[in-house]
Amino acid sequence: MVMIKTAHCKKNDLSWTYFAGDLAYHNNKIKRNFDILINVLGADHTGYIKRINAGVEALSNKKVKLSCKVSQLVKLLKDGKPFKMSKRKGDYITVEDLIHEVGKDPVRFIMLSRSNEVELDFDFKKVTEKTKDNPVYYVQYCYARICSVFRNLKKDLNEKINFDKEELKVNFYERQIIKKLSEWPKCVFISTQKMEPHRIPVYLYELATLFHSYWNLGKDNVSFRFINDGEPASLTKLIILKCISLVVKSGMNLIGVNAPNKM
Repeated sequence: MVMIKTAHCKKNDLSWTYFAGDLAYHNNKIKRNFDILINVLGADHTGYIKRINAGVEALSNKKVKLSCKVSQLVKLLKDGKPFKMSKRKGDYITVEDLIHEVGKDPVRFIMLSRSNEVELDFDFKKVTEKTKDNPVYYVQYCYARICSVFRNLKKDLNEKINFDKEELKVNFYERQIIKKLSEWPKCVFISTQKMEPHRIPVYLYELATLFHSYWNLGKDNVSFRFINDGEPASLTKLIILKCISLVVKSGMNLIGVNAPNKM
């Protein structure tokens, strides 16, 4: 028999507290045979963890694990100044407001790009800029640039590339990109095992940075270009571009952010 003090579940006016609602929700999940439950809490609710953990243990007879992830505050910046939020004054902004202001993709990417333990500065201006300082744009532009290469070569990015690995030769910069690409499976594994989704957008930004840096080398040195006289500069470069596109596309899909073909 489960015993939970009513004092924790009802207010003085006998209306239910959010603790009661959370218990009912978790109990529903337990009855539906979920073996791991996740609570995302604000930094000012850390004292709530022991109570809700004890409630889940009681409801599941210690068979279900509850993981509480504590998120630090999000600071909004508008016109270079802090955007104050106050529920009492009615001066606050919702996620829906954010999406309406800057779009779904920047909100998703930026919100997921920081660890739970780190406070996040959400700058309205920065997330709409078309610069390296806007990580979602930088990653999306990486994918769009690769798509443009394949379009100019009149090749299908989704088409399989046949090659003999013995013929592949890579330079220093390509080797750095390949090393980064090899880290992708481990990044996804750790992100899921530790429940740390921020690792994915951080990884994608780092990969995009390597790509854009390599792209810029071609402005001064023809040997670093991906296209020469309307033809692929090398099969190696083409394969590396395709690998980058696959990782960026799959990573953006994981976090629910669009990877456009053109920008």
